[in-house]
Amino acid sequence: MNLVANFAVLTSRRMIFDLPVCDLDWEDALNFINELASLPVGQTVISFVNAHNMLLMLRDREYRDVLAKNLVLPDGVGLDMASRAAHGVSFPANLNGTDFVPALLTFMERPKRVGLIGGRREVVEKAAENFRKHAPWHEFIVIADGYFDKAQSDLVAAEVGRQKIDVLIVGMGTPLQEKWVADHIEPEHARLVLTVGALFDFVSGTVPRAPALVRAMRFEWMYRLLQEPSRLWRRYILGVPLFLYQVIRHQFGRKERILRAAEPQPTPLLRLPAPDKLAG
Repeated sequence: MNLVANFAVLTSRRMIFDLPVCDLDWEDALNFINELASLPVGQTVISFVNAHNMLLMLRDREYRDVLAKNLVLPDGVGLDMASRAAHGVSFPANLNGTDFVPALLTFMERPKRVGLIGGRREVVEKAAENFRKHAPWHEFIVIADGYFDKAQSDLVAAEVGRQKIDVLIVGMGTPLQEKWVADHIEPEHARLVLTVGALFDFVSGTVPRAPALVRAMRFEWMYRLLQEPSRLWRRYILGVPLFLYQVIRHQFGRKERILRAAEPQPTPLLRLPAPDKLAG
């Protein structure tokens, strides 16, 4: 259980689709998560949630329950739209995992043992190699690729414990990675766990990032769609309008719930006992 994270961000989050999402800026988020990783007890699991993840959450109650126990960071322009609709302002920062995880590893000055799980074997090995160049004071250990037999999950988790991992990075796709971590990774396995989706593909160079200008304009989603149209067209061509519909629907539903809660409740009638009982 992520008691440390749940308690610490109580005053630093916004409700998006009734899910608490952290609203720290880059500097505060890096400082805060670095401190959590240094605590001698407890465990924090971090999930990066974008519009696609939110749509999955709305139809998968188990996934929602897992996210509610994690420290959730906002990823992408869709979360900003939802935040503006619900709270009137965007999130202070776009804390997407592809940028945030490498920045966090650089920010952590104290050497850590970092475990990697996910992706194809050659991809995760190359990602570990590039991480070593990026932050050479940490030790990066490939625990498993993402295609291990899920019946062997306990053995994979035991290997995490045997390697005495400080930070575990899991990239197996949503919602599988979040559910797998919730079921198998305990505080004694790692103090900080990051569920990162396709991060290893980007870090390894297998999938190219959008140019810096495109990312600054918040159009990386369009670049990815052009790179992988057959895989991503449903997520963006169908998913974006559906997400906007859900934002509007949830906002109107929220207003109705607030108004309903504010309505004066009828005063219950005082039931007097029957006359014969009064006499008795």
